[in-house]
Amino acid sequence: MKNIFEVSLESHYQFEWDKLGNIKKGREHLGEEMPVLVYRLLEYSMNDVLFKNFGIEKTDEIFRQAGYLAGCEFAKNALPLDADESTFVSTLVQTLETLKVGILRMEEADFEKGEFVITIHEDLDCSGLPPTGEVVCKYDEGFFAGILEVYTKKPFKVREVDCWSSGSRVCRFKGTVDDDR
Repeated sequence: MKNIFEVSLESHYQFEWDKLGNIKKGREHLGEEMPVLVYRLLEYSMNDVLFKNFGIEKTDEIFRQAGYLAGCEFAKNALPLDADESTFVSTLVQTLETLKVGILRMEEADFEKGEFVITIHEDLDCSGLPPTGEVVCKYDEGFFAGILEVYTKKPFKVREVDCWSSGSRVCRFKGTVDDDR
């Protein structure tokens, strides 16, 4: 008989939506929101440590993978996957704005071909960063790939082409079906 109170030592490292917990109950006085500064402290300190240990390419891939996992779980748990395309997109736009992730606009959407251009204004990851000439939103690339894949049931590759850090005032992502996956 299995001990139901026994927890795997690795369970902390395996993400699923339920592990986010009951935030309202757990933060009765402080609430569900926190400053962007705190989010960026986590993101950019993690980026620094990963870069020092693994280099640029591996760090970017880890952030994409984490974003992809989050995007898949987010889509499954927060978006209407059975909705028509218009309703799905409008719900995605509203949900990301409500959660203060950013202001999403779907510049181009061809669900049949699997080609998308997505912009995010006031992006949580980078809006207000000093210009470095780089696109830095690797997590977002994975996040949108995960969302698109769960909704369309097709694998996606999403890459950022414009970023606040590259000198643009908006983050722009191009997504296409990834036939190589």
